[in-house]
Amino acid sequence: MANSGCKDAPGPDEESFLYFAYGSNLLTERIHLRNPSAAFFCVARLQDFKLDFGNSQGKTSQTWHGGIATIFQSPGDEVWGVVWKMNKSNLNSLDEQEGVKSGMYVVIEVKVATQEGREITCRSYLMTNYESAPPSPQYKKIICMGAKENGLPLEYQEKLKAIEPNDYTGKVSEEIEDIIKKGETQTL
Repeated sequence: MANSGCKDAPGPDEESFLYFAYGSNLLTERIHLRNPSAAFFCVARLQDFKLDFGNSQGKTSQTWHGGIATIFQSPGDEVWGVVWKMNKSNLNSLDEQEGVKSGMYVVIEVKVATQEGREITCRSYLMTNYESAPPSPQYKKIICMGAKENGLPLEYQEKLKAIEPNDYTGKVSEEIEDIIKKGETQTL
């Protein structure tokens, strides 16, 4: 488990940026598939937002076979996630992974609070024009694995575990199946 605090961590410089992840990119191995410079920065909370799952423009994800994570403004709610410090050379690959060019997600700037109460500004993503839909069991598992790996608050981890997935039983991509299998062997 990562150290969830970031009291002494230096912030971004001209070569890097901070990215707030709340979905599959909570898991180190998942974010490193396309963005090898991602380094754990801290656990943080996005206030007045809520986690949701959906299909962009009503189309089911061919990667995940179910709804994928997004956030929306919701006073009084909160979303916990991981702040990654990333090299600016990974901006394009991160935007590509998040489907920015296709219009699936838009880049947003969010202010998150660290567990020590420090406010930091991060890049994040918000799905536009989506229909709510439950995640596949595999997608939910990747998110829960990332939440556990990085020490998100236990109460929030329980909320994630309680999310009702869809009934997809097929395969997802081979690289994701490998990550899930590794996670299962580590918890045995």
